[in-house]
Amino acid sequence: MFKKILIANRGEIALRILRACREMKIRTVVAYSTADADSLPVRLADEAICIGPPPPKDSYLHAHNIISAAHITGAEAIHPGIGFLSERPSFAEACEMCHVKFIGPPAEAMEAMGDKATARATMQKAGVPVVPGTPALNNDQEALAFAQKYGYPLLVKAAFGGGGRGIRLVQNEDELPRALEMARAEAAAAFGRAEVYLEKLIEEPRHVEVQVLADAHGNVVHLGERECSIQSPRRQKIIEEALAVGISPDLRRRMGEAAVRAARAIGYVNAGTIEFLVDAHDNFYFMEMNKRLQVEHCVTEMITGIDLVQQQIRIAAGERLPFSQKQITFHGHAIECRINAEEPEREFMPSAGCIEHLVLPGGPGVRVDTHIHAGYMVPPYYDPLLAKVIVWEKDRPAAITRMQRCLQEMEIRGIKTNIAFCRKIVSNAYYRRGELTTDFIQRRIFASNQP
Repeated sequence: MFKKILIANRGEIALRILRACREMKIRTVVAYSTADADSLPVRLADEAICIGPPPPKDSYLHAHNIISAAHITGAEAIHPGIGFLSERPSFAEACEMCHVKFIGPPAEAMEAMGDKATARATMQKAGVPVVPGTPALNNDQEALAFAQKYGYPLLVKAAFGGGGRGIRLVQNEDELPRALEMARAEAAAAFGRAEVYLEKLIEEPRHVEVQVLADAHGNVVHLGERECSIQSPRRQKIIEEALAVGISPDLRRRMGEAAVRAARAIGYVNAGTIEFLVDAHDNFYFMEMNKRLQVEHCVTEMITGIDLVQQQIRIAAGERLPFSQKQITFHGHAIECRINAEEPEREFMPSAGCIEHLVLPGGPGVRVDTHIHAGYMVPPYYDPLLAKVIVWEKDRPAAITRMQRCLQEMEIRGIKTNIAFCRKIVSNAYYRRGELTTDFIQRRIFASNQP
């Protein structure tokens, strides 16, 4: 097992990894930008090392500085956390060349699933259902030909990347050229690659993802699915649940088996997530693979009792999975609300500044993953996630009641947050009934007076 791990991330996920390491008696080094010099992860780490100024390209995305920091501090491995360098094959390769273990999948597996169009073809060969779509487009004429064959509506999607960026909805032929232009520009800005592809839009779908774990000895398991349909209009997840609402045991089995086939098809190792769209008739289609830990991993931990971060570290150290598929069981229901520094009523505009007052919820079955505290300065440079409120109960109605109570208790003053917006969602009648689709926010919150 590793003796020292460098955490190449910030905020709540850096703290989450730090805590997992401490329970495993592994020393930690937190790599930080100057904007995070006084952050809680930096204060709690065994060691901390500055890797650059606030802009991510000069710090958390600066691979040379991060690997140098590992060498300087004697860290044997790097945990990239979520976002930043976590899905960069070039970074995984650089770690290997510099004799530092990358806690994540092999570069080859990331390459296989990094190009979404290529990933779709790989999944088809593995027998995983996929939505009709194109390879990465060479020109607009290819897009037009696909649209004429399959019809509208369509989605233009970034071939590299994720997180809802580089996606445009196209309702008719007149909108196609502009959508291609905008998606390419956003993809280039967000991911450094402008390639896009087209995908037939599955109308009123649910977004359901399956967590997988794979070790280097050929063992692959799934840990059930998560409901991720509650998303902003920019496709940023807001509320996630495990297990997903209304998924039959047969559909759960088929989706889990498909996710395991997907991981095996690319020789995947470590934690990953296979994301599916599910239509109204319980047909499911591969959408993409997230080749890292997910923000919403906590709800899976709550219903399985499995620490995903510790499993990531053990897998990277060469250990075998300590359980088989038959040994994985699911208990109760878990819900997570992402508490962000943003204004939902103003198109989710980010908010920065000083947290002047903070009250966090607690009690039985409640977990809050956060790095913030009273007096904390929320910087303007990074993702607006402040905290994740996670609850567990014996069933979904009871979990919703517990989440409502937690959101009523929670107070953050000094900046704008989405706490009231989350309260509105979990109190909505359609949400409570489990009538969820990926356009829930637009249809049931913004465009409806339904309580």
